[in-house]
Amino acid sequence: MASTPNSAPATQRPEDENLGISANFAYGLQHVLTMYGGIVAVPLIIGQAAGLSSADIGLLIAASLFAGGLATLLQTLGLPFFGCQLPLVQGVSFAGVATMIAIIGSDGAGGIPVVLGSVIAASLIGLLITPVFSRITKFFPPLVTGIVITTIGLTLMPVAARWAMGGNSSAADFGSMANIGLAAFTLATVLLLSKVGSASISRLSILLAMIIGTLVAVAFGMADFSQVLSGPLLAMPEPLHFGMPVFKVAAILSMVIVVIVTLVETSADILAVGEIIGTKVDSKRLGNGLRADMISSMFAPLFGSFTQSAFAQNVGLVAVTGVKSRYVVATAGLILVTLGLLPVMGRLIAAVPTAVLGGAGVVLFGTVAASGIRTLAKVDYRNNMNLIIVATSIGFGMIPIAMPSFYHHFPAWFETIFHSGISSAAIMAILLNLLFNHFTAGNSDQQSVFVAGTERSLRYHDIAALHEGDHFVDGKLYDAQGNEVPLQDEDDHAPRARPAATASRPSAKVTS
Repeated sequence: MASTPNSAPATQRPEDENLGISANFAYGLQHVLTMYGGIVAVPLIIGQAAGLSSADIGLLIAASLFAGGLATLLQTLGLPFFGCQLPLVQGVSFAGVATMIAIIGSDGAGGIPVVLGSVIAASLIGLLITPVFSRITKFFPPLVTGIVITTIGLTLMPVAARWAMGGNSSAADFGSMANIGLAAFTLATVLLLSKVGSASISRLSILLAMIIGTLVAVAFGMADFSQVLSGPLLAMPEPLHFGMPVFKVAAILSMVIVVIVTLVETSADILAVGEIIGTKVDSKRLGNGLRADMISSMFAPLFGSFTQSAFAQNVGLVAVTGVKSRYVVATAGLILVTLGLLPVMGRLIAAVPTAVLGGAGVVLFGTVAASGIRTLAKVDYRNNMNLIIVATSIGFGMIPIAMPSFYHHFPAWFETIFHSGISSAAIMAILLNLLFNHFTAGNSDQQSVFVAGTERSLRYHDIAALHEGDHFVDGKLYDAQGNEVPLQDEDDHAPRARPAATASRPSAKVTS
């Protein structure tokens, strides 16, 4: 039936608002700037771990920008069964960095095809389990995800330290005061901009500090940009530039853990942004978003990129700005694709002095760990074994970081999985959570020494019964005249009166 002038228009979802080309571009660019430091950090880390040349690292960066842009377009605009159509920026995930470094191991550039193969296979597995993932999310509560995210940040700190020292351990200036001083200057710049800058400057503090640190490095002759113009200015990412993907079972199993963590994180981001903008997110929409994540992660390695996931900092930006339009974020995706077609930008970023990256990395990686700690703060530690789960899992994850040779005499497949601190912590957290919180048969009914103490609390009428001058000495309560005030035992229900001399005084706070 045709609508009449008095007919109420269909309710528009808040994310479907289109602000126009200029506003979409301005807000979209802000999204790109907010996540730019994070999206280029992963290919930088992996490229340097593999010993790639600046040109190849530039290609990794360009591929990550290109793949992230396409993933963002898929997530925001959507296709049948793929994309949650919410303002979520996608990009290469930090969750897999330590695992990919462990897979690369001593193979250097030869390990890149193994990494790419493991990402493809693990993402396919993730795509297949997406329909049932919502049924098993109870096995990945904040207790588990908090442990994993915290471990991700902690395992990356040695990378930041190595960068701050210069990156190349065989270089003559590795660990020199010049390198460490440059890293310290960059770190100080991040902190200063975060403290005194406006909200927009604070959000861009890491990127701005890297620019300022690089300019200082140029002034002191510590930067080399000779390779920036050595290749094409504009080019499509070359498929399979690093060779055909190689599939190894142990590497795939390690990456499956990363993919599961990514699914959990993306689920949280989708639900969070839905709540922020005030739109409905049902299981179908959640599934579409997770499938978009996995299909993007499957195809990204063909261009030389890695697992894709939603960027949490951009979810925060949506909350701060109040701009709910998915078309704004789709525009950000177009900007990322465009940057990915400019390999010169990748080479420019690859030329940033490693010490500058080290200074920024302290904050960048520390923020990841802090996010995990914030998640762990939501966990209830009273009258359960969650404290020992956290302690054991994080401790287990730190073993390969503190002693990289710990698993050298184990079978190769075992070493590949557990040489990653993230895999170690995740496996232990999942198993212990199942053991103590799901398979409760056999749990002792006696309180363990590892159970966090019950929070201290006082009853209001207990406080009201105190008088001016009351004070404790050696566990006994005395009034202002020094008379002991009898205390009632917990199992003594007969109240004991205070001495008559003190009964008429007004109530007041206790002094010690």
